Amino acid sequence: MFRVSSSPHIKEKVNTNDIMRDVVIAMVPTTLMGAYNNYRLFGTYYSVRSILLVLVAIISCVLAEFLFNKITKRESTIGDLSAVVTGMILALNLPVTFPFWMTVLGSFFAIIVVKQLFGGLGQNFMNPALGARCFLVLSFAKEMTAFFPDNVKGIDAAASATPLTALKNASDTSISYMDLFIGKHAGTIGETSIIALLIGVAYLLIKRVIELRVPLTYIAVFSVCILVFNNNFSPDFLVRHLMGGGLIFGAFYMATDYTTSPMTRAGRFIYGALLGILTAIIRTFGNTAEGVSFAIIFCNLLVPLIEKYTVPRAFGIKRGGRSNE
Repeated sequence: MFRVSSSPHIKEKVNTNDIMRDVVIAMVPTTLMGAYNNYRLFGTYYSVRSILLVLVAIISCVLAEFLFNKITKRESTIGDLSAVVTGMILALNLPVTFPFWMTVLGSFFAIIVVKQLFGGLGQNFMNPALGARCFLVLSFAKEMTAFFPDNVKGIDAAASATPLTALKNASDTSISYMDLFIGKHAGTIGETSIIALLIGVAYLLIKRVIELRVPLTYIAVFSVCILVFNNNFSPDFLVRHLMGGGLIFGAFYMATDYTTSPMTRAGRFIYGALLGILTAIIRTFGNTAEGVSFAIIFCNLLVPLIEKYTVPRAFGIKRGGRSNE
């Protein structure tokens, strides 16, 4: 059967493997900076451990995909590197103290439950890595918030709190903007260093892997909402919300996921706005100081509805599919 569509017909040379490889390359700076910051904060052991955690997640995701395809007698898809991307994103969303066996469990959940059981790449209804992260948060809340190793001595106890936790609890928020930008503070492995994240974003933009409608709308709407909801219009308050958590990581690396974000232009603006509103609501009124992961997977569920009402109409066709003639 031939697929009939209107011209122009454009065929891209870029394939899934190329896109996934670029995403992996883009996340290398934040992975290395995460290891470096853990070295500065907690020592050599935790620097090495952060790299091992990333490797464990990647290997577990690839293994889970290989085994599932083998058991179900499907063609192997590990060569498209999507499992590698899922493993990296999941690991970078974990604290450096997170147990390895829980990382393996989360990786298998991401690949088998969220991705493969719904048809594989392109069919999953939510971002696999974020689905797994939320599963781990609900299952192992204590371990997922253990940002400060218990056996590390000589560091002020205030360092055990993330900047967002300190902000929410109205405690000490004296950490400098430079430390926020570089990532010298408690948090997950990949969310802390803004400069490393932005280097990766620049690479993705140069390679045209992502575009800016979703992330910029997300950040802009979030900025307005977080100020209004908290009745706090201090620039310092906003900067700490933008740089002190996983907003930059989520906006550019996860909210832009091809499968779980809208394809229509108008839909991307709506999607980004909903992400901003929901993240601000969770951070302001929820029990957690974060909110990015839950906001993204919730809005993933709304994507089919968003696309239904934002699909472009063909010339001469009224809404509802009727001709003007």
